[in-house]
Amino acid sequence: MATIRALCRAEQEAKVEPRSLADLNLPHAFKEVADLSSNSVVTEIEKCILAAAKSILAGHGFGFNVPSRSSANQIYVPEIDRIVLKDKSSVREFANSSSVRKTAITTRVLQLIHQLCIKQIHVTKRDLFYTDVKLFQDQGQSDAVLDDVSCMLGCTRSSLNVVASEKGVVVGRLIFTEDGDRIDCTKMGVGGKAIPPNIDKVGDMESDALFILLVEKDAAFMRLAEDRFYNRFPCVIVTAKGQPDVATRLFLRKMKMDLKLPVFGLVDSDPYGLKILSVYMSGSKNMSYDSYNLTTPDIKWLGVRPSDLNKYKIPEQCRLPMTDQDIKTGKDMLEEDFIKKDPKWYAELELMVKTKEKAEIQALSSFGFQYLSEVYLPMKLQEKDWI
Repeated sequence: MATIRALCRAEQEAKVEPRSLADLNLPHAFKEVADLSSNSVVTEIEKCILAAAKSILAGHGFGFNVPSRSSANQIYVPEIDRIVLKDKSSVREFANSSSVRKTAITTRVLQLIHQLCIKQIHVTKRDLFYTDVKLFQDQGQSDAVLDDVSCMLGCTRSSLNVVASEKGVVVGRLIFTEDGDRIDCTKMGVGGKAIPPNIDKVGDMESDALFILLVEKDAAFMRLAEDRFYNRFPCVIVTAKGQPDVATRLFLRKMKMDLKLPVFGLVDSDPYGLKILSVYMSGSKNMSYDSYNLTTPDIKWLGVRPSDLNKYKIPEQCRLPMTDQDIKTGKDMLEEDFIKKDPKWYAELELMVKTKEKAEIQALSSFGFQYLSEVYLPMKLQEKDWI
């Protein structure tokens, strides 16, 4: 534990000043969003609609200037270790047959958000979809336009008063308030406390933990929660049960910034596990416009790493052959700048692609159901075996 205490102390004593894009004096213009009040969001929406009305009255029809969120308009900036969105946009015109429906959806979403912000209420993305099923047809379409609108208005998605359903959970040495209620995460059973979808209602975080353990999957989370791993190794354990959702990413960042604790990542030894870890660290391409608020810097990759398969003698029957899609994903990731920047990450991924073997965290259960909490993680932490 002395090793972890030293790491925790160094993290808390470090004076890290977050750098913004403006500080870097880069050659490109970028699009970033900020938290806005409900009144400010209402004002921005009304500006958009007034501009549309003026355009119609002038005989030009109407459309919306929508920032492009395509991969070609995104760039990884190593100085701040995150993916950001360049300031390129296109006009979404109502008079154009290829964009008329999307323009109508955009207008409807703006109307609905205007109502939410005026009434000061929150709804889920599913609620939003069901307000006009015939127009939206599929929730994926309303969700995509919601991100476009967030980018258009220059605000974070949480500023729109539309939240995702609860997905992530947290357990361990953490106390916080949620909308005035005091929550003790050591008294939440093996299922943990659902991460609030509205991060604005979370505050007053307290903890005597030495680190945060970010777990990819629910199965590993439940094992660690049931074994009360956080009592033997004072920590906070969090999972998004797979792909990182916005609420879990916001919550993890808030914990990191408020508590100033090191974060360790425990993911499957496959390209998707590493991809999930990179989303927490550097951001997702889908929401690159809000990477400042959604990324947690300096997550340490604890396991399960490709080199662990031989080091811990994972049985052959627990190692899975990588599919062609796995191999392609792995090779594509080797070309990503956020992988290239760390030679150790690159070497691990290269080993994975070369051996064409992958393994889930649950492969450790071949040595016993409690091997993860009683042997693997304690050895990893004792030996400082992380990247």
